[in-house]
Amino acid sequence: MPKPLETSDPSDDICPICKSNRYLNPSLQFLINPECYHKMCSTCVDRIFSSGPAPCPVLHCARTLRKKGFKTAFFEDLAIERECDIRRRVSEVFNRSEDDFETLLDYNNYLQDTEDLIWDLVNGKGKAKQEAEDKLRRFREANRGAIEENKAARLREVEMGRRREIEEKEMARQRRLTALREDAEEKADVEKTRKQVLDQLASGEGDAVAITQQAHKIILKKSSARRTLGERDAAINAGTGSADGEGLTIRGLKKKTAPVAEKPYDPFGGIDLTPSRYVLQDDYENQWVDGIKRDPKHMAGGYSLHDYYGRAMHDALGGLEIFIEDEVKDRHQPGSSSIGTAAAVQASTEKKQTAVKAESMI
Repeated sequence: MPKPLETSDPSDDICPICKSNRYLNPSLQFLINPECYHKMCSTCVDRIFSSGPAPCPVLHCARTLRKKGFKTAFFEDLAIERECDIRRRVSEVFNRSEDDFETLLDYNNYLQDTEDLIWDLVNGKGKAKQEAEDKLRRFREANRGAIEENKAARLREVEMGRRREIEEKEMARQRRLTALREDAEEKADVEKTRKQVLDQLASGEGDAVAITQQAHKIILKKSSARRTLGERDAAINAGTGSADGEGLTIRGLKKKTAPVAEKPYDPFGGIDLTPSRYVLQDDYENQWVDGIKRDPKHMAGGYSLHDYYGRAMHDALGGLEIFIEDEVKDRHQPGSSSIGTAAAVQASTEKKQTAVKAESMI
């Protein structure tokens, strides 16, 4: 049986094979193999596994390891390292996206099944872990084509995102250059206009105030024209994009529909129990009820007078439109609804006929 996985201690920097210490050898590098996650120094890995596959030298492990399978642990806690590797391995097989499902509920169920599988692989023991491995293997074999297609689609999405990022950076650079160019042009126009104003003032022709105001209007007009042109170019670039950016938008995806909201549970099956012969009030004036309202023995336990009002009104008015005289009259008629079955109706009729014959014989 392999040795149980233990959480690595940051202070434990000793190779379990050659007992080399990082304190004495600061350049010592530890490696692990995902087959068993037992750490050992790179020197031991080169010495033991350079000639080919060999069993793990850690006591009670005996897993067959290969040199190309060793890597540097990213996390100090090897349990976290192992879980991340398992998640990466499962995500390569269960690599469907939300766009592959009709509803969000189906996608959430798919994610839940994936998490259950990961849990069994990480924390499962014996049979549960073996069943999870078999399930992962069967799913990989049965959906090999779809897995490869999803992997290729994922790579295309990554490439599209990279190209989009490059394009956005280029557009940002162009905007910065445009802003710098406009700033330089504006400064040049201001300097040119200032020189023209000074020349006109030096010549003594015209009013100085009018010349200054006219120069200021010219500067504002040119600045506004440059700003309008820049906004128009930005809108065009945002709407169409460059030639390299065409086709980056993902099209043809399934339309996602939200699952139907589950209605609250109704124990009466939709039957309307609202009273039709009366309207139940929130409160009634009654001397006995008023005494209960002020009695903490009745109200402290959460007793609701509204329930009492409902029962009292139902008992008082539940017999409306029911007349006993009509029921008694119908009870003696053959085939009346007061007799439950057809056999009872026939027996009642025969009994009456027999009684009539007996009276006639007398």
